[in-house]
Amino acid sequence: MLPWIFSRKGASGFSWASTADQVTAGISAAGLTAIVTGASSGIGAETARVLAARGAHVVMAVRNLAAAEAVRQAVLAETPGGSVEVMELDLSSLASVRNFAADFAATGLPLNILVNNAGVMATPFSLSKDGIEMQFATNHVGHFLLTNLLLETMKKTSRESNVEGRIVNVSSEGHRFAYKEGIRFAKLNDEEDTIAAYGQSKLANILHANELARRFKEEGVNITANSLHPGAIITNLLRHHSIIDVLHRTLGRLVLKNAKQGAATQCYVALHPDAKGVSGKYWSDSNLYEPSEKAKDAELGKKLWDYTLDLVA
Repeated sequence: MLPWIFSRKGASGFSWASTADQVTAGISAAGLTAIVTGASSGIGAETARVLAARGAHVVMAVRNLAAAEAVRQAVLAETPGGSVEVMELDLSSLASVRNFAADFAATGLPLNILVNNAGVMATPFSLSKDGIEMQFATNHVGHFLLTNLLLETMKKTSRESNVEGRIVNVSSEGHRFAYKEGIRFAKLNDEEDTIAAYGQSKLANILHANELARRFKEEGVNITANSLHPGAIITNLLRHHSIIDVLHRTLGRLVLKNAKQGAATQCYVALHPDAKGVSGKYWSDSNLYEPSEKAKDAELGKKLWDYTLDLVA
């Protein structure tokens, strides 16, 4: 039995222990189109499964096409009549992001939900093909460009359907371990602390969502943007740290979420009626949660926006 603290329900009626199926029970996503990045494994695959089960047309945006196809077949076996497709996307490559956006536009599909889920954690230092620190490139810059390239489609969809669009950035409580100054604009590619670099990228996810929300409000656009902590989850993110990885896969099973629980918050924010109109917020365990002070720094968010625009130009 879970400790009481894990099963205690928040204002939403859900808790740490709630699953993605539970937080979306009875909700219809029929007629909606959703893109989920990193949907070939873990909480991304679970998010794709649940959105498809609720009736959405799901586009799995992935780097590993073979793994994603296996997930797609499993989803369709469980949800006969479900609508799921796989498209290639490598978020660490700006060219790949642009190709994906062009390919998606060519489908003529609408877009209601964008779940920026994919990520890497505490990887050995390296630079992306575009010369950007790999964690920042994958976790933030790729998603930033992807979101920007899909925005006009999302705006058109929300305007013509009169259905609120939702952008969901999967961040982490790891954002609290970012560098002291938050984002190291002048030293982004310095080979330093990989954990702090991860924290920096996750802080950027929150700042990005907050700045999107500010801009949507200013423009009067019917789209929300939120960020979240999915929880500490049993995944392969720590595979680059062998000792920690072994511990988190063994002892961690006592206190870590599984994928069904880990995908709950992003599914809640993407679909639940009670999240309608809520924008620029940070969530955890399917409830509103307070991020760090740096994450609430609007000026830092604006600076990051301009800086990232330069990176992708």
